Amino acid sequence: MRSYLVMLLSVLMAACVLAGCGNQSLEEGMELLEAGKYEESIEQFKEAADADQNPGDAYRGIGIARWELGQYEAARNAFESALEHDAEKTATIYNFLGNCEMQLENPKAALNYYNLGIACEDCSEEMLQEMKFNEIVAYEQCGEWENARTKLKEYTDAYPDDERAAKEAEFLETQ
Repeated sequence: MRSYLVMLLSVLMAACVLAGCGNQSLEEGMELLEAGKYEESIEQFKEAADADQNPGDAYRGIGIARWELGQYEAARNAFESALEHDAEKTATIYNFLGNCEMQLENPKAALNYYNLGIACEDCSEEMLQEMKFNEIVAYEQCGEWENARTKLKEYTDAYPDDERAAKEAEFLETQ
């Protein structure tokens, strides 16, 4: 997940530069986020959103900071606000949303977000693999054992060397 954060922060930084952030709140928020100063970054991102300076990216930054703080409901709400404010609909943001829903014990909602992320054109092979694995776990959490087995079979065909999949196969044999 760390590599996705770095990639997402790079995209946010580029968006800020291209948008010409007036008071630099978005840029400062990103710098604070990169430094691990999550509470301070949230304040800067809120300032940018309140000033209507690329609010989609500001809310995305808030979502990342809230995720890092383990505030999954607030992170989900921030990512949803990012999408409502025209943030780019990327595989990464949908993966974050799905992961928030899993942390909040909403696997059906997580499945929806993983499917949206898998369908994104920008979905890297690494992100695709992560979301496909997450999808298996979400089906397990829903108690949909046959769907989980089907997805696991597809997953192991595509990624035969993944040790996590072997552990999931052992688990599913008991269900």
